[in-house]
Amino acid sequence: MPVRDRHGDLGGPSTPLGLVLAGGGSRRFGEGDAKLRATFRGRPLVCWAVDAARRALDEVVVVAGAVDLRSELGPEVEVVRHPDWSDGLASSLRCGLDEADRRGHDTVVVGLADQPLVPAEAWARVAARDSPVATATYGGRPNPPVRLARSVWDLLPMRGEVGARELIRRRPDLVEEVPCPGRPDDVDTRTDLESLEKNHA
Repeated sequence: MPVRDRHGDLGGPSTPLGLVLAGGGSRRFGEGDAKLRATFRGRPLVCWAVDAARRALDEVVVVAGAVDLRSELGPEVEVVRHPDWSDGLASSLRCGLDEADRRGHDTVVVGLADQPLVPAEAWARVAARDSPVATATYGGRPNPPVRLARSVWDLLPMRGEVGARELIRRRPDLVEEVPCPGRPDDVDTRTDLESLEKNHA
């Protein structure tokens, strides 16, 4: 079960819950370094994705695991700590879906905390669709955020490092592609972060 840093029972089945997945150990970023706390354009990396989601959606939850991000995000951002984060991205997604179910939501919009160049408009465009699965696309290629209706939650993986991508590959009949602005570059290493700072200032 998730351990909640704050409690709330907001929203309802007609509104999507935004989920920002921030549970990984960031091993490729460097020994002892917390990737999501690293500075990008003068702010912690995690803040970019969370702020974009919060500008687009009424209710957002951050699913954290390896790193306690409350000091970076502030008291106004709700964090759910996932103790089994080391089981992989799919496990963190499941934690977020459990939280959505507890709050009575029938839809989630899921994004990743290490994609700082995905703007609020991408979250909003995906959230506005009504397909079982709606994924943002950038230059024709699918990438988060992804809208997932309750009808497909049981089709998602339980473990491993794959979230909705495998479902999108297996069941294209369920998927609507939504062209979006921004860039889906994710940060895995310090080199990635330095490249984003240099090339996309």
